Amino acid sequence: MELIFCTHNENKVIEINKLLPDEFQLIGLSDFGFSDEIEETGSTLEENALIKVRTIYNGYKKNCFADDSGLEVDALKGKPGVYSARYAGNQKNANDNISKLLEELKEIDDRKARFRTVIALILDGKEYLFEGIAKGEISRSPIGKNGFGYDPIFIPENQKLSFAQLTLLEKNKISHRSLAFQKLLEFLKANKSI
Repeated sequence: MELIFCTHNENKVIEINKLLPDEFQLIGLSDFGFSDEIEETGSTLEENALIKVRTIYNGYKKNCFADDSGLEVDALKGKPGVYSARYAGNQKNANDNISKLLEELKEIDDRKARFRTVIALILDGKEYLFEGIAKGEISRSPIGKNGFGYDPIFIPENQKLSFAQLTLLEKNKISHRSLAFQKLLEFLKANKSI
């Protein structure tokens, strides 16, 4: 069964394709011939993930899934959340986003936060949502060179190292994205005959 991953990121497609059951053939938007950017206008992660899958499903009637992720900081009432990638502006600069967040938390001791990923799947016309959460806290300064986005300032629960100090293998065992994808994969394996 063909399954479209609503992303232009080929590395994500390759990574997830290795995890899927043999019955599924995963293709990204570029391989599918869809080059447009899907505008994420939702006010929640769920809405943005659904916008992406509905755009592809409504246009092509193909089974597909999409993800959206955000960092939610308790002391900032869940911000930056759905605006994580463009927190410091539409240029989506990770260093600017980190600087803005650290400045806002400068005088705050409660640094609890969580990364959250939501995956929306449309399979044979039915919509499903899967969520992955990684709890942790925000460090006082960036630490580490691996990963991307807010990884240098996010220290996951029960860890002394930031996401940016962990290897990809270590991070994938506990990250919000991998937890959400595991739920998606379990669902697809259990519903092969859909």
